[in-house]
Amino acid sequence: MKSITWLSPHDAPDCFPPPDQALEEPPGLLAAGGDLSPARLLAAYQRGIFPWYSPGQPVLWWSPDPRAVLFPEEFRCTRSLSKTIRNGGFTVDSDRDFAGVIDSCAAPRQHSLGTWITTEMRNAYIQLHRLDYAHSIEAYRNDVLVGGLYGVRLGSVFFGESMFSKERDASKVALAHLVEICNRNGIAVIDCQIPTRHLESLGSRVIARAQFQSLLREHIEVAARPLLRP
Repeated sequence: MKSITWLSPHDAPDCFPPPDQALEEPPGLLAAGGDLSPARLLAAYQRGIFPWYSPGQPVLWWSPDPRAVLFPEEFRCTRSLSKTIRNGGFTVDSDRDFAGVIDSCAAPRQHSLGTWITTEMRNAYIQLHRLDYAHSIEAYRNDVLVGGLYGVRLGSVFFGESMFSKERDASKVALAHLVEICNRNGIAVIDCQIPTRHLESLGSRVIARAQFQSLLREHIEVAARPLLRP
């Protein structure tokens, strides 16, 4: 019978069990505890593991099977989205306001109780951003941040973490910009973690965890790299 591994903050950063030891219920839960130090976060992402937990819980580490991914060449840009990108009045940038993006992702939403982006999580990813591992894509209208997303880049993989919209299609515009960056800079896959209808409508699909792990072995690099503009 499988059981989760409990981590101590004093354990080596890469002290994770193999992802295939993750539980079936709750699906993908692999380990608990540890910390959100840059070294542990990077070790987790290299292995296809990510943190996701609620306030009051220990850090929970996940490796779901199957895994939701978006291959940039499979991005589904509808005619209406193309029109919005051209004529919708948005301007798009990257890494201009990382803190603003993560704060907007953490803000209360209409159909959600609370947030999983705790203060500890926020601070950890801002630190990764300062180290040039975490990046944001922002959509602006009249110089006001109205949509965006953030995630972690390791080599040719972008691990998406969260996205938000304050205006219709603003997050889709940001995602389209990320896809363009991926296509021009050799980023092979965008990790979406958990499947959602929203992302499926934009071209994401699920693959087996073993296939995802194979992609990581092929495309992961540990060195920090900027998220280049298209």
